[in-house]
Amino acid sequence: MADSERIAFVCPRFAGEGAVGGAETLLKNLAIHAAQRGLSVDFLTTCAQSHFTWENSLPAGTTQVEGMSVHFFPVDDRDVGTFLRIQQSIDRGRPIPPEEELRWLQNGVNSSALLRHLDQHASGYRAIFLGPYLFGLIYFAALAHPERSLLIPCLHDEPFARLACMKRLFSEPAGCLFNSQAERDLAGELFDYPDRKSRIVGMGLTPFEADATAFARRHGIDAPYVLYSGRREPLKGTPLICDYMDAFRQRTRRDIRVVFTGSGAIDAPAGLWPAIFDAGFVSEQEKHEAMAGAVSFLHPSINESFGIVLLESFLAGTPALVHAKSRVLVSQSRAAGAGLWFRHYPDFETELLYYLDHPEERKAMGEKGRQFVAREYAWPAIEQKFLDALHSLTLPAAP
Repeated sequence: MADSERIAFVCPRFAGEGAVGGAETLLKNLAIHAAQRGLSVDFLTTCAQSHFTWENSLPAGTTQVEGMSVHFFPVDDRDVGTFLRIQQSIDRGRPIPPEEELRWLQNGVNSSALLRHLDQHASGYRAIFLGPYLFGLIYFAALAHPERSLLIPCLHDEPFARLACMKRLFSEPAGCLFNSQAERDLAGELFDYPDRKSRIVGMGLTPFEADATAFARRHGIDAPYVLYSGRREPLKGTPLICDYMDAFRQRTRRDIRVVFTGSGAIDAPAGLWPAIFDAGFVSEQEKHEAMAGAVSFLHPSINESFGIVLLESFLAGTPALVHAKSRVLVSQSRAAGAGLWFRHYPDFETELLYYLDHPEERKAMGEKGRQFVAREYAWPAIEQKFLDALHSLTLPAAP
């Protein structure tokens, strides 16, 4: 029998030191705030931290984190070669037969121990929240307990979303919690997903104060800089930004630096390296200071369901440059009045020059962004949206 006040979250990684990602951060924060609102929360995750290797780097077991029980389970052995072979075909848009889709899921990130634990305890949960959508672990957990499963998919417009298995993943669980209207619209286009089975929740953000001069002063940066925070990889658009910034510096002769926080190798032209400062992993305070001091926050990804770092940059009072193909980031930038979007390099150059040459207008845009996020993404409102989704998308527990 389910406990009306007990819920579970399932996520392949637990956000923290060594494991940073928007989806992981979102699920963790929703779980923490659910616990703060009085729900009993179990967070089921794996022992992996690296999204590149998925090695078991944390000990298995249970610990208490901010009012919830976090359970760590080992990742299963897998055939990485098979996984990469099939994934490459998916990336290239090639048709994949159902048995290959299943093989891809089976050789992705899975944890038999976690699934066994869930089988033993699922009946005790009012709901099981699972995400992001493209992992074997999430697929098999959701289909094993569809009547209690609520996806938090963090859905992107990408080849993986067009697999036949994903249509099944979205059709069988009890419902979905989307992060934005743009993500909900995408699910409607891809899966004909009914609005009655979904709610828009997102994630709350807490306003902060940050010294706009602290980061540059601490690191000896003596020129204006733009900032990117997060994983450095092609899917996030970081090579594109490096190419654009290299061209910008050569064409305009402006001495502007490029600051990176986060993880991963930076793929940049040789001529840009003297202007790059790689801060690596930084504290939240230092990240916010870096945001506050930037001319603009760069978010070149087109595969986003919710721009957490974009909204953080707005809270820091800094406007953004985002890719025009990202319907989510463009929508957030337009709604906040705190961002510009580029289709190609000429747009990028024009917009970055505008920020550099119009400091008062740039400051006004940043203030609009700060007010927008403080108003629209306050945690009490997000918590209530989450609770409303829980109660409206699941059946009440039997007395």
